Amino acid sequence: MSEQGTEHVGVMIHTIDLEITNYLKHRLGQYQLAPEQHLVMSLLLKQEGLTQIEIADQLRKDKSGLTRMLASLEKKGFIKRQGCPNDRRCTKVYLTDEGRSLSGYIDMITKTTRELFERGFTKEEQEELIRLLTKLRENVQSASRMPQD
Repeated sequence: MSEQGTEHVGVMIHTIDLEITNYLKHRLGQYQLAPEQHLVMSLLLKQEGLTQIEIADQLRKDKSGLTRMLASLEKKGFIKRQGCPNDRRCTKVYLTDEGRSLSGYIDMITKTTRELFERGFTKEEQEELIRLLTKLRENVQSASRMPQD
């Protein structure tokens, strides 16, 4: 790939990320949920009682950023955090009744967003796109682990 082509791909990925974020902000706005908060809520709808570390790992989010996000969700009344009985450093996260009441809406947003991403792509194209994006992510991850020149 030429230098110009690489730059174009980077700009394109960034632009797509911004478009997705704006779409989700618009869809989630009535509940004052940010796109990343939607991801936390989706995880907890699938499995409550995840630790903050498990959530951070699944979302590839740094612990301090996740702590702020969880504090915001807790302030809105959607989640509650409880310490683990046998480990003071561990905190588990649970949905409140108010958080659970959003399950239908969150599931609908997740489903319509997935449909939007898949629209116009064959199954083979979707699989190829996932393969290529995974390869790109791995390239970036391996480069970020290399010593700086």
